[in-house]
Amino acid sequence: MVKVLLSCMVATSVWIGGAAIGTASKASAATPESLELLSLGKQFIGTPYSYGADSGDTSAFDCSSFVQYVFGEKGTDLPRTAAAQAQRGQKVAKTDLSVGDLVFFSSPSNWIGHVAIYAGGGKILHASSSQGVTISSLSSSYWTNNYVTAKRVL
Repeated sequence: MVKVLLSCMVATSVWIGGAAIGTASKASAATPESLELLSLGKQFIGTPYSYGADSGDTSAFDCSSFVQYVFGEKGTDLPRTAAAQAQRGQKVAKTDLSVGDLVFFSSPSNWIGHVAIYAGGGKILHASSSQGVTISSLSSSYWTNNYVTAKRVL
């Protein structure tokens, strides 16, 4: 038996000659690939933060090394820095975020200074300088005020 996860499904029905013809469009459903990516990333919750952490080092991460590592383990090569990662993929509106999308934020010193993985339900999975790898609410004032853009690379 195969289970299929569909989210953000929009369905419409049109009556033609007494018969309903249904159509559906998938706005931003999580894919098996993005759910696996999220599951892998969650295994690192609690891993400490270290600015400039080495690529591939899983004992500590900064935001972009975490994203680079998780995506790399699933076969998607990304550059080392958040600013360079922001140059990849297709732009996604904040209202159309799907699990696995990259979400970018400004920092006091950089236009793109932080990257996170959208975890669904208004949450992001990321390496926080204060908490290490954690899940945060995208709707908190800090993330809302510093949101720059999002990209889909899967």
